[in-house]
Amino acid sequence: MAMVETMSAERHLLVVDDDDRIRDLLKEYLTRAGFRVSAAPGGSAARKLMETLDFDLAVFDVMMPGEDGFSLTRWLRDRKGAAGRTPVLMLTARGLPEDRIEGLKLGADDYLAKPFEPEELLLRIEAILRRAQARPVAATTALVSLGRCRFDAERGELSCDGAAVRLTEAEIALLRRLARSPHEPVERMELAKETVDPSGRAIDVQVTRLRRKIETDPKTPRYLQTVRGIGYLLAPD
Repeated sequence: MAMVETMSAERHLLVVDDDDRIRDLLKEYLTRAGFRVSAAPGGSAARKLMETLDFDLAVFDVMMPGEDGFSLTRWLRDRKGAAGRTPVLMLTARGLPEDRIEGLKLGADDYLAKPFEPEELLLRIEAILRRAQARPVAATTALVSLGRCRFDAERGELSCDGAAVRLTEAEIALLRRLARSPHEPVERMELAKETVDPSGRAIDVQVTRLRRKIETDPKTPRYLQTVRGIGYLLAPD
């Protein structure tokens, strides 16, 4: 299979999988694709690496002895600062919709079921990294007021009542896209183009997570609204 040209030769990836064969194959393939790759056989070793090194993206296997990929993602998202926003792509033999939704609820950016084509994995990694380094919106709309919350689209930072609120890279990308056209609905399928689930369910999960962070009452959203039959819109102050 032809190697896909990557967007950067300096990106540092972490691959976590308890299967030695799969882990070694992924490290070899991604290294040949131009990435710097570190690997770990499980959650304990992965934590030590992430506590000492910075990564641009992490690939977690879900089904591992001891700490699984879900628990590892939860731990990562609880970390403070940029480290807690490290994009995560999950790999698993458990391809059921409820498993994908669980991973997304925990803050994963994408989800790929085994068996998979290495080229598809590479393309998904590049899509996540593109979202992570997406250009900021124009300065006139860089600071978005959402009641008690403020979203700095240029920095990709959310604060509520003066306290920083952690966002995943997928959530930052979604808010930035909606902030580019405030008070105008954006089609659900447009928002879903580069997500794990082209049906739009991944976007629905991210919207639910964001509402819990910015809305006073997430069940009756004031700022992140659903436009029935179309998609979502952001209605800043």
